[in-house]
Amino acid sequence: MTTTDPIPPQAVPRPAPDGPEDRGVRPDGPVDSGIRPLRALLRQARPHRYVLLGSLLLALAASASGLVQPLVARAVLDALARGTTVTGALVLLGVLVVAGAVLTGLQSWWQQRTSEQVVRSIRRDLVFRLVRLKVPELDRRPPGDLVARVTSDSALVQNAATQGLVMITNGLLTVVGAIALMGTVSGLLLGVTLAVLLGTGALLGLILPRIREAVARAQSSVGAIGAALDRSLGAARTVKANGAEARETARAEAAVQEAYEAGLTGAKYVALVQVLSGVAIQAAFLAVLGVGGALVASGGLDASQLIAFLLYVFYLASPIASLLGGLGMLQQGLGAIVRIEQVRHLPTENDVDLPELTRSVGAVGQRAHAQRELQAPPVEFDAVHFAYPGREPALRGIGFTVPGATRTALVGLSGAGKTTMFALLQRFYEPHAGAIRIGGRDIARMPRAEVRRRIAYVEQESPVMAGTLGDNLRYAATDASDEEITEVLRLTRLDSLIARLPDGLDTEVGNRGVALSGGERQRLAIARALLRGPEVLLLDEATAQLDASNEQALREAVDQAARRCTVILIAHRLSTVTDAEQIIVLENGRIRAAGSHADLVDADPLYRELAASQMLVPTADERR
Repeated sequence: MTTTDPIPPQAVPRPAPDGPEDRGVRPDGPVDSGIRPLRALLRQARPHRYVLLGSLLLALAASASGLVQPLVARAVLDALARGTTVTGALVLLGVLVVAGAVLTGLQSWWQQRTSEQVVRSIRRDLVFRLVRLKVPELDRRPPGDLVARVTSDSALVQNAATQGLVMITNGLLTVVGAIALMGTVSGLLLGVTLAVLLGTGALLGLILPRIREAVARAQSSVGAIGAALDRSLGAARTVKANGAEARETARAEAAVQEAYEAGLTGAKYVALVQVLSGVAIQAAFLAVLGVGGALVASGGLDASQLIAFLLYVFYLASPIASLLGGLGMLQQGLGAIVRIEQVRHLPTENDVDLPELTRSVGAVGQRAHAQRELQAPPVEFDAVHFAYPGREPALRGIGFTVPGATRTALVGLSGAGKTTMFALLQRFYEPHAGAIRIGGRDIARMPRAEVRRRIAYVEQESPVMAGTLGDNLRYAATDASDEEITEVLRLTRLDSLIARLPDGLDTEVGNRGVALSGGERQRLAIARALLRGPEVLLLDEATAQLDASNEQALREAVDQAARRCTVILIAHRLSTVTDAEQIIVLENGRIRAAGSHADLVDADPLYRELAASQMLVPTADERR
């Protein structure tokens, strides 16, 4: 059954969103609208709040030991002035110094451990989501930029969510405590100190937000560097064969320069913060020394009070540096958390991890198929419409049925919609209208895990994963028996290749299968698909890189597979599908004809022209 009459896209509603990730997110629009960086940063720290609180308490205890030291030093000076013993005060001062150092070391270890736990959690979540991103999102986003969010962006958030927050809180509380104690020594000198510090603080309030902007720009440029390298390294042979090294280098260097300039901007503001903090302490010291010296000279202040107050001024340098350092880390983290939150807002496939559906189907699947031969499910396209964003419709009301346990070939000129149909059948994309059914069930109402469990797909490029031959062969059938592997290697004529290799199935195939020829990669991909024992087998020009002998062997393997599963093939070489039970001829996203090879040669001019161009039938001139 075929249907060629198009229907309006609004006639059939689109499938419902998969989950919360789909709602309120425009695929083509900005994904950072509504992101609240500080709230997102605190959310990363929340699971570790008790550990962070313990770390903060250790830091406060260390700070408290430092706060008491000027008062003890004042007591030592007063005792010396009176001529009384200072042994107890000196012992106490030594204990405070040692305790402060020990507490600082413990706090540093605890904090660093928590930081590593935070970044581990962030990276796990990002990896989980990135692997499950919907295909349209992966099509739009450079992989290198997404990888940068897992690596460099997460490190900035790690520091801000742990060390930065502790430093800010500890620094702020310590400064408040120091100011309170300074007030007990001299209210006038405290006023002088606060006047200097508040003036500096106003300037810092203008500078700190600039750090966040610079970091966000720098991290975006780091992502662009990753994207440029992924582009060139992923097609290294193409780059070299076309002498494009200089152009690809220039593309990456432009991103490197952008990251450099953004980094310099951030470094400039960080340096300015450090200068202002240093100047603030020095200015406060000089102001207190001048005013305090005059008070001591006039008898309005004891010398021991002035020394104790100056010690507090010097002591303020550490908590102020901690406070400003934490604020700098916070601004850097806020710049990076936005990029991480963007990933959290991208739509993911949330139905691919169902436990009862994700188990491999090697030996179990094969036995089940053997028990239900000739019961392979039919596949039906029912008035399916689809268009890629910003492009003309790729499918216009496609409708046909593939009977179970048969072979159907899709033919037509490039761009007719053949590969798009395969993508829709596996729910990489969703049709804008119409329905696709396997065994009478609408796949839009089936979990993706179930849909893909029932289908084996051999892509035109036949990608191979880095690892061994055995790893690739068992990629989707981890429980396949040795007998099944031996049989599938024989069917795909890989047995002779394995026999020649010293390490056999343990042979490394290299990055993206570079150690294999095109035909070997293609046969490996077909063997991997057959080993799954699928209900539906999709072959996208699966024999394009094979010689005549291996092509014939693979055709025989496909014929055997068709006895227990439904086979759909995309073919440009019509010689590989002339014996298919059904051939669908596509043109501009529509079905123009369907039937057997002989029927189409007689009935359809386009098919007859394709067949004649491949010397399967006489040309029009020869028939005359």
